[in-house]
Amino acid sequence: MAHSATSKDLRQRNRAAVFRRMVLDGETTRADLATACGMSAATVTNVVNDLIGEGLVTELGFVPSVGGRPIARLGVVPDGAHVVGADFGEEWVAVKLFDLALRRHDEVRVELDRRTVTGEVVAAAIRRALDRFRAVHPQRMASLVGIGLGLPGIVEHHAGGPTLFAQTLRWRQLPIAEVFDLGDVPVFADNVAKTLTIAEHWLGAARGSDEAAVVLVGRGIGAGFINGGRVLQGLSGSAGEWGHTKISIGGPSCQCGSRGCLEAHVGGDAIVRRWLPDEDELAFTGTHGVDRFLAAVADDDPRAVRILDDSIEVLGLGLANLVNMLNPERIVVGGWLGQRLMAVRGAELERAVRSYSLARPAQQVQVVPCLLGEDAIATGSALLPLERLIGGELRAPRAAAPGDPATARVQRHRMPKD
Repeated sequence: MAHSATSKDLRQRNRAAVFRRMVLDGETTRADLATACGMSAATVTNVVNDLIGEGLVTELGFVPSVGGRPIARLGVVPDGAHVVGADFGEEWVAVKLFDLALRRHDEVRVELDRRTVTGEVVAAAIRRALDRFRAVHPQRMASLVGIGLGLPGIVEHHAGGPTLFAQTLRWRQLPIAEVFDLGDVPVFADNVAKTLTIAEHWLGAARGSDEAAVVLVGRGIGAGFINGGRVLQGLSGSAGEWGHTKISIGGPSCQCGSRGCLEAHVGGDAIVRRWLPDEDELAFTGTHGVDRFLAAVADDDPRAVRILDDSIEVLGLGLANLVNMLNPERIVVGGWLGQRLMAVRGAELERAVRSYSLARPAQQVQVVPCLLGEDAIATGSALLPLERLIGGELRAPRAAAPGDPATARVQRHRMPKD
């Protein structure tokens, strides 16, 4: 029995390595897969044949070889499976439909009132988006594998299912399977910064790096850490709450209820509140307030320029703490505010990071912008079910043939502990 289990695990690992490489590379050959994955040609052929049998991989054609048989070009079947990724940004939720080649086919964005938003409200918005996808893309939704959610707060993974602790939103403890019951399709979830990290590690600025920090700078601040090629989870999933590290004693109050957090100094609302201390909160929150602030900077408003200078210095200090603690090869700066800051002050931010870091790790780190832009968090969320498909924990249903009213279903799947 032990030998059988070991053989099964080995086959599953081989499948995951080959399948993941094919998703990342787009087009490849059996020989290139063998080299990239460190496997024999026979092993790769067996894995590829299984994936072809599942309708997930196909031969795209042939290229001539020198003195031998033509070489088959391989690729994933884009419509072989589909995934949905949702990005919840407190004032909106964006739900996006991707195919197996990670091409985005549709998006629904629902605006929310932050004063009244609850988990149930977010779940209802996602259900409306899924209804729209089913109406517009019935064939694609028939091969839906799963739905991934990027959520603000701590997402704990345990035997009873994932649980969300959204302290900054003042939400009660939420059992995700109960609140986000989206029908017969399995639902997976993680913190938004971690889904950003997954996306940038697979497809973006952290690709190819085994040691990286991916930071999300928006209204809130968070991070995900790539350690040894894997996303660091911590004991129960809360690793990465970098925005709630303290950089002052008795400093400004934070959404979490504490004081002096990095987020309370340089989160989007915190920056604009310093610039417009007397305005109603709704006038300066979110992207609208930050864009007004950056427009004032561009117009050489001396107070706005001084606040931005200070914010870049403080954010650089916070990033330098990550450099000194983690010795990353790369720091990727993302999030809607992070992307804006990198565009207007990227060089100054990098200088601040190096000036506050120890000399040796400062020489080794790169500070770079997120590459995936506004799609990043939803893409990372969609990768949560795709990773399970690649690992063999999920199977793709076969889409119904054109005109066939039958709809394939996926059985509910309990999220395993990472």
